[in-house]
Amino acid sequence: MSQPSQAEIRNRLLRVLPKCDFALLAPHLQAMPTELRQVLITPQEPVRYLYFPESGFASITTQGSSGRVEIGLVGREGLVGASPLLLGADRTPFAHFIQGAGEVLCIDRAAFCAAVDESASLRRLLLRYVQIQLIQTAQTAFVNATYSLEVRLARWLLMCQDRTDGDELAITHEFLSLMLGAQRSSTTLAVQALEGYRLIRARRGRITVLDREALEAAADDGYGVPEAEYARLIEGA
Repeated sequence: MSQPSQAEIRNRLLRVLPKCDFALLAPHLQAMPTELRQVLITPQEPVRYLYFPESGFASITTQGSSGRVEIGLVGREGLVGASPLLLGADRTPFAHFIQGAGEVLCIDRAAFCAAVDESASLRRLLLRYVQIQLIQTAQTAFVNATYSLEVRLARWLLMCQDRTDGDELAITHEFLSLMLGAQRSSTTLAVQALEGYRLIRARRGRITVLDREALEAAADDGYGVPEAEYARLIEGA
């Protein structure tokens, strides 16, 4: 199988790598289609593969006796599975699964770790990405503790749209309530509120963003901090 060309890759993290660092990873990258709800990383099991999303996106979730809650999103801006390995661990307590089907470039753990050990610049950039993931998780905790469900929903829809092509998102109210950690009835009311403001249009299994600018205003300060840090630390590096 031919190696992927850096110019043709859609993953933003791979695209900004210096050519010498990309060359360390490229021979080991394998394209793989993904399916909705497909598990990429199982909690408390050693990470065997890492995934650079090319399209679609993955959720990072934690689960307890009261249910499952999303604590992070990873799309073509990032890498699934990097945090534990870069921080000296071999596994994570969090589940990583596909929420938007698409395609990833996967790399096995040994090849990834060998490339990181060989290049200080590659390790530095990837650790910056881990920093952004930590900021995203902290921002999620802040928003969930501070803002109404409508604001949380607006932020989440913006984050999903950032990781997709176009304005339409395939999502059910049931799954949406799971990701937001809210009752389904409350989530339905929040969707109806944003729809009433003409920010979105909801149909069975689909939500379409109608007014991106107004949706950002509805998300208030909940949206934008991790995104700004990504622009500064990754694309501005």
